[in-house]
Amino acid sequence: MKPLPRKTACHLAVSLACALAALTGSQSLAQDTAAAPALAIELNSADQQDNACRLTFVAHNGLGADLETAVFETVLFSTDGAVLKLTLFDFQALPTGRPRVRQFDVPGAQCAAIGQVLINGVHKCSGDGIANTDCTAALQTKTRTDIEVMG
Repeated sequence: MKPLPRKTACHLAVSLACALAALTGSQSLAQDTAAAPALAIELNSADQQDNACRLTFVAHNGLGADLETAVFETVLFSTDGAVLKLTLFDFQALPTGRPRVRQFDVPGAQCAAIGQVLINGVHKCSGDGIANTDCTAALQTKTRTDIEVMG
């Protein structure tokens, strides 16, 4: 087998080094992204109950410490964008790494009239080494319903 010319061998070595650096960098980025703390709030369902709309949420605390309290200022908007209600949703204690389901009945509300739920802010969020600002920074929202959820 004939050896590669010196110039070709150098280009090949540089190309391999660049590919290895890119691969290592992307793995590091993926690890950093996966390790980012998150407080995920998902609107799982909205069911009409006589004269109230029952909103069911699934919360997942990925902050690395149990939350003793998690209370969010929540705004409900109509399908045409008008504010229907400003309220506090108390998610109570949320253990780290374990999903919890919480339900809130909104008296006088028709589920079909709710177009958006806004987590307007963190009213109270506390745990060992956890402050309101940690919960605010880590908040992630999503929905499984036709109602948009924002945070």
